[in-house]
Amino acid sequence: MAEESLKEQSVTYISDRDKKKLSGAIASAVAALVFFAAGLLLNRLAPGQTAIAELLYLISVLIIGIPVLATAVKGLLHKDVSASMEMLVSVAMLVAVLDGQFIVAILIPVILTVVHFFEEKSIMGGRDAIEGLKKMQAHSALLLTDGKEQEVGAETLQVGDVILVKSGMALPIDGTVLQGEANMDQKSLTGESLPKSVGKGDKVYAGTTSIDGLLTVRVDKAYEDTSFNRIVQLLENAEEMKLPEALLVDRFMKYYIPFVLAVAALIWFFTRDIARAVAVLVVSCPCGYMLVSSAPIIAALGAASKRGVLIKNPAFIENLTQADSFIFDKTGTITNGTLEAVEIRLFAAGSEEELLKTAAAVAHGSLHPASKAIVRLCKELDYDMDYTITETAGNGVTGKKGSDTIILGSRRYLEKTGHALPCDDAETGSTTWVAKNGTVLGLLVFRDILRGDAAQAFAMLRRIGVKRISVMTGDNRVEAQKITESVDVDELHCELLPEQKLELLKKEKETHTVVMVGDGINDSLALREAHVGIAMGAMGSNTAIESADISLMNNTMGNLPFIVLLARKTKEIIDHNIIIAFLTSFIMIFLAAIGVISPLLGAFLHNVGAFIVLFNSARVSKAGEEPEDDGGEDADGAEETPGDRDAPCA
Repeated sequence: MAEESLKEQSVTYISDRDKKKLSGAIASAVAALVFFAAGLLLNRLAPGQTAIAELLYLISVLIIGIPVLATAVKGLLHKDVSASMEMLVSVAMLVAVLDGQFIVAILIPVILTVVHFFEEKSIMGGRDAIEGLKKMQAHSALLLTDGKEQEVGAETLQVGDVILVKSGMALPIDGTVLQGEANMDQKSLTGESLPKSVGKGDKVYAGTTSIDGLLTVRVDKAYEDTSFNRIVQLLENAEEMKLPEALLVDRFMKYYIPFVLAVAALIWFFTRDIARAVAVLVVSCPCGYMLVSSAPIIAALGAASKRGVLIKNPAFIENLTQADSFIFDKTGTITNGTLEAVEIRLFAAGSEEELLKTAAAVAHGSLHPASKAIVRLCKELDYDMDYTITETAGNGVTGKKGSDTIILGSRRYLEKTGHALPCDDAETGSTTWVAKNGTVLGLLVFRDILRGDAAQAFAMLRRIGVKRISVMTGDNRVEAQKITESVDVDELHCELLPEQKLELLKKEKETHTVVMVGDGINDSLALREAHVGIAMGAMGSNTAIESADISLMNNTMGNLPFIVLLARKTKEIIDHNIIIAFLTSFIMIFLAAIGVISPLLGAFLHNVGAFIVLFNSARVSKAGEEPEDDGGEDADGAEETPGDRDAPCA
């Protein structure tokens, strides 16, 4: 339902800024045509009134020409190469007016306006996904106050408010389910077609829709701070960023305009044919150059978003095409992150229920896999949700309420905070300790399993040319080796703190272009440090979204080779676009110079390069298709298996 709505919006929706710009240009063109038609009619009905007819033509030129000239002057003063087209058109109009060719001076900008309208519509097709995405966040909510429903504006909701979400309603905020069960349509964010079942304690997100059921939801984030809004903002910012190829074109344009003016002057000097000079100026308008990188980037953003991949920084195109080393965090990245409790040990706690309720009181405010596992265990229990929660990456979570303090975390975290722990849990698995007011209540032992698509994703990364794959984790050696024994890993680094992961990554960067893949919770420093940082399962985590260059809203590991292939395809198409833009411009200039293309025909044809660039950029949507199976052989032709590589535990 949400996807169909998005498609409908993408057909018709234009942003207010672009709509205003196009409306102004079309209004000017219509007004200019009215005066132009009046001049033509006067010439036919009263041939002797030449001066009045020329005055009407001049008014027409001024109406259509002044905005173009103003943009050209502004661009010239600010050395803005994006105004190159207006500069050349302004010169062409002035030359035509001075030569008395009012019809040419009028029709050139009018034709350009009409052609650019369709060009803008084509370009905006890629931006429509972003604009349509904005409309998927609800703008109103049913606020529950003393058991009564009241419809309010979503922007008025405060953290801690409780809202009602009925079947078919979209969520305006990020929150936690307090009561009820429902199936949520999350494909607008994750790309997943199957609904997500949620119940008490589960997180729900703005931009998703309840398919069925009735939910009572506590507001966790203000309307403007939702993950959904962060995603939209990042997509808008990413669209404006420039790659080295775009900067190369910008530098070229500084020489291009003087070159075109010189060619036009030489043509007029040698041929005395002003029409040829004007035609050269018109066909040389650099529309194609302006699109060489922006069009493929917009297409790449669209292709990625359909798979629940958020690209925050288009520089990924440059870095991912060169990436030869992938480093993975373990828990929640190559593993499911849905830890299952296999043992509960009681110390000071009187019962398992007491231990779990105490742990859940702070766990519900954390996105760590162990915290999520505790919340799942307490789904049927009533626990206190009023603690003020602070999370320390890689260590644990602290909750405070009045004089009470609950600490949930690793052995080293509790020892660091002054707790005396009664046993050594080093070889038992992934453990989480629970303490309240200085007393250790108990211990929970968890097990995690490798993601079902991890081995296939690793193999695919090898096939597309990734030379090194490493895994690093804060877990103990025994547990880490159990998890990674069935995947193709070069190195396994164990028992690391976040700062140690960062140092390891810095060392790897000295000799490799490194991609770091993590869950964005306790490895945000490493994600920022890597050449490319990718956060897995980032939906709902602002830390993950902000620290990574790329965020996977879902946990599909097949998206990793897809992103690499998308980057390579986008880079390839940008390189092709540069060649296309150069060739079409010079061919058109040559044909105008020898008189094959007239000024008016040039006004139609100068966009040929731009449309070829747009069509070529559309090929980005085919990126990510798997290469043909090479038979599982390496460069030397010998078959390789995961066991052929050593995976030392550093």
